Amino acid sequence: MNLNSQQKKTVLASFLGWTLDAFDFFLLTFLLTDIASEFQTDVPAVSKALFLTLATRFIGAFFFGMLADRYGRKPILMLNIVSYSVMGALAAFSPNLGIFLALRALFGIAMGGEWGLGSSLAMESIPPRAGGMVSGILQCGYPAGYLLAAVVYGLLYQQTIAGYTIGWRAMFLLSFVPALIVLFIRSHVPESPAFIEARERTRPGLLETLQRHWGIALYAVVLMMFFNFFSHGTQDLYPTFLKKQHGFDPHTVSWITIVANIGAIVGGLAFGALSERIGRINAITLACIIALPAIPLWAYSTTPFMLAIGAFVMQVAVQGAWGVIPVHLNELSPGAVRATLPGFIYQAGNLAASYGGPYQAGIAEAPGGSYGYALALFAGVVAVCIIVVIRFSPERRGQVMTVLEHDPEKWVPVFGKDHAQTNR
Repeated sequence: MNLNSQQKKTVLASFLGWTLDAFDFFLLTFLLTDIASEFQTDVPAVSKALFLTLATRFIGAFFFGMLADRYGRKPILMLNIVSYSVMGALAAFSPNLGIFLALRALFGIAMGGEWGLGSSLAMESIPPRAGGMVSGILQCGYPAGYLLAAVVYGLLYQQTIAGYTIGWRAMFLLSFVPALIVLFIRSHVPESPAFIEARERTRPGLLETLQRHWGIALYAVVLMMFFNFFSHGTQDLYPTFLKKQHGFDPHTVSWITIVANIGAIVGGLAFGALSERIGRINAITLACIIALPAIPLWAYSTTPFMLAIGAFVMQVAVQGAWGVIPVHLNELSPGAVRATLPGFIYQAGNLAASYGGPYQAGIAEAPGGSYGYALALFAGVVAVCIIVVIRFSPERRGQVMTVLEHDPEKWVPVFGKDHAQTNR
């Protein structure tokens, strides 16, 4: 992957922004039972925080994306990172469940902007041949953030430092850390060359683009709904599954989750790179096929070792499929709204899938249910759905994004056809 120094710094900044965004989100998944205990409620009630965070992310994708398409990717990315850092940390001061849920909803708005801003800045700054690998790297920020949350939880939670026992509130104060990335971005990361090149031109807006191409936009939202069911349905309640169903201590929960996210990073990098050779659609299909035989080991094993193996393979598959998404959505999007549209589609899919966590928790805690069953049900059904739906996707592998397309008809994909031949 031949990138110059500035391109490498841009990819690093986008990766770190998504990593620490995910870190803030996944801290909550380790703390559901403890927050429920303090607020004298149950896990499904607290898991509504997951729903609210996911449901409000599309607002941030729209708001921050529109600002970035007007004022530039770099300054709005900096604003976005500061916003989600502050909102994440404020949850530590919640006096009751209602305030906690409201703050997590606001955190979701801030979180929703980062993916679209970071991916557009990176994809518009690199040569097309590096798209697959950089896509995998960027998406690996998500499991890297989950892995970091697992490490911090295992090392710090319930530890006593200077006579103070670290509880869930102190964990949320760590959300201030991502704000430090802003200093790096301000000093070392250039603005997107595509944005600079087309800054003075008249460009179509998001609503005009959606009106013109509503069919593919609707299809992409449905696709991202299934993708978000796939990731959050296999990740968000897994620590709770390990604690409540198996009774594992924080240390065991932490290392199993770490192994799972090592698998996720391996999958994201491998399938992102593979998509340059076999195509975006084929790489996603293969990853989802791998998930199916992993389900029994991942959801129904009884020992930590076997659960860790199952979690590793499952997340290779889940994040392998996801590793292709940043480049795939950016390739399908017209340059004039590239900071807004991919993130908006991604987070609109999140909105459609946002009640998955509470729904899974309800299945798990219903009479005769279990967390293993709820996890397996979601993973199996959604993997099959993605395999079917992705085969209808257009593909524009190799699309040039370092310059901004000015022809609005550039984005006229036809379902099931390879558009690589239309690239300039």
